[in-house]
Amino acid sequence: HVQLVESGGGLAQAGGSLRLSCAASGRTFSRNPMGWFRQAPGKEREFVTVISWSGGIIDYAESVKGRFTISRDNAKKTVYLQMDSLKSEDTAVYYCAVAGRLWRPTLRRLPSQYEYWGQGTQVTVSS
Repeated sequence: HVQLVESGGGLAQAGGSLRLSCAASGRTFSRNPMGWFRQAPGKEREFVTVISWSGGIIDYAESVKGRFTISRDNAKKTVYLQMDSLKSEDTAVYYCAVAGRLWRPTLRRLPSQYEYWGQGTQVTVSS
């Protein structure tokens, strides 16, 4: 059983920064890709970013490219999301997720590729 706990969400002003963390507990997952998704009210959950276990594969949604940075510390079983130059449209609940064993790089942006999910952390950006 894997448990994911996100932290670091909160309120920020437009142009500001926040850093999210996602700590995992349970079985070893250090070789699984990990991703961040977000869901705004009334919208579907959308892909934000993903990182492979080695960091060799990193992908960002176009809407966050150049502003957000994903990283991971496998020894600490933690993945991070540094969010800079925040915009009001970044307001959402952010979820971290661990890829399932059938994860494919070509399908990395699909929520169905991820087996374990955190409870989510709210990020609110005021303009």
